[in-house]
Formats: sequence, C-alpha cells, structure tokens
Amino acid sequence: MNFLEVLLISLSMSMDAFAVCLGAGTSGKASGPRPTFRLAFHFGLFQFIMPVLGWLAGTTIERFIFSFDHWVAFGLLAFVGGRMIWAGLHPDGVERRNDPSRGWTMILLSIAVSIDALAVGLSLGVVGVFVWYPAIGIGVVTGLMSLLGLRIGSGLGRRFGKVMEIIGGIVLIGIGVRILLVHLVG
Repeated sequence: MNFLEVLLISLSMSMDAFAVCLGAGTSGKASGPRPTFRLAFHFGLFQFIMPVLGWLAGTTIERFIFSFDHWVAFGLLAFVGGRMIWAGLHPDGVERRNDPSRGWTMILLSIAVSIDALAVGLSLGVVGVFVWYPAIGIGVVTGLMSLLGLRIGSGLGRRFGKVMEIIGGIVLIGIGVRILLVHLVG
C-alpha cells in the first residue's frame, strides 16, 4: 500500500471524527487545550486500534460484526446528538456535565466514529495487507482532523452560540443515519 492510498483511506476514515469534533466544538463544552487534546487523542487512538483489531480478528468474526455494527454506530451517535440538541434547547439545564471529552461520552463517541475502521482492518486482513502502516496513518490523520474540527467548531460556537450546538447534534444524528443507510440500502 503506497502513501497516497494510505492518505486517502485515512482522510475518508477521519471524516466522521471531524464532523463529531465540529459539533463538539460548537457546543463550547470541549474548549480549551485539555478537552481538545483528550478528544483528538482518543479519536486518533481508537481509529488506530480498530483496524488493528479488525485485522487480528480476520474473517472469522466478520459475519457477526457486519450484522449489527451499523446499528451500534447509529445508536451511539443518535444518543450523543440527542443530548446535544436537548442541551441546546434547554440552556439552563445540563451545562458542564455534557463535556464530550470526558467519561463515557468520550468513549462512546470514540467507538462510534471508529467502527468503520474495524471493517477496514478486516478487509486489509482479507487482502493480505500488513495493518500497521495504514493504522498509524488513520490514527494520526484522524487526530489532526479532530483538532481541525474542534478548532472550526469552536469558532462557529462562539459566533452562533446554542444554535450551533443544536446543529451539531443534528449533524451527529445525520452521520448515524448515513451509516445506517449505507449498510441497509447499500
């Protein structure tokens, strides 16, 4: 696999994380160096780990994962997106505790944006490509794209406030619906 192929795969794998970070940045709850680092690091780490796990698992479990991975991604993104919409519509309600860079929310988002990378790892194993080079590329590019998404989202959030948090939640739900439709419709 050459550099350009790895870069294109990495960019395509990082788009969900970029969109999630765009939404998280607009909420204003993931601003500052520590939350930004946590999200970008964990998204990149999970995007690195998932292809490796998929590659190691090989085709033996592919039939088990393929039947429901899209539902898991959809459910996680819809849940987090719904919480963002709720927080945007009820500004006096849940403020700081919805920080997407902490706890279970961060883990759920990390899993949701990296489930497709598991399938990429499975396919790399099937075609006999050694996984480490693509996995490192996917992880690094995802981390960088996450930083970019958080940065752009933060600027939009400061400018447009709670409206951007609602839009960010809708985007997350939309990503979940897209993942679901791609797997169900083709």
